[in-house]
Parts: sequence; C-alpha cells; structure tokens
Amino acid sequence: MPGRKTVDVLILLQWANKNLAREDEFATVDFKSGICTMIEMVLHESGNYEGFGFQDNDDSATGTLGYYSRIYWYSDKMRKECNKQLRSA
Repeated sequence: MPGRKTVDVLILLQWANKNLAREDEFATVDFKSGICTMIEMVLHESGNYEGFGFQDNDDSATGTLGYYSRIYWYSDKMRKECNKQLRSA
C-alpha cells in the first residue's frame, strides 16, 4: 500500500470556491451539493470553518442551484498562510 498523502486545506478550499462559482452546464445542484458537503466536513474537522455567503442572496432558496452557489470564508489561520504564500511567490 502506498504511503499516505495529504491535501492542503487551503488548496482544497480554493478549489471548492472556484467550482462553486461555476455556471457551466456541468455545475449542477448535485455537483455543488457534493462540494459543499465535502468542504464543510474538511473545514470543521481541521478547525477552519468560518461560515459562507451566497453568490447571490436573491437566488438562495434552499435546495436550488443558487443555494449551493456560495463562497466559504477563510479562517484567520488560512488567511495568514495564503498571505505568506503570496509574499514568497
């Protein structure tokens, strides 16, 4: 069995936010719902959950595509890491 590999939570959050903002034909309710479920679990388990906001508050009825079109906030710890990475780039 290969060695264990981990994914950086910051990279995963950036990926999730990018995909939750998508509006193409493949960015369905099921697709975005799965991403929301995954990123919320990862953020809670890693102590980085800071909430989310809808992309459009006027299109956020529960269970709709607009409901899952959201952005998850960066924790202070993640924001500092992101700034550190930007400075060293």
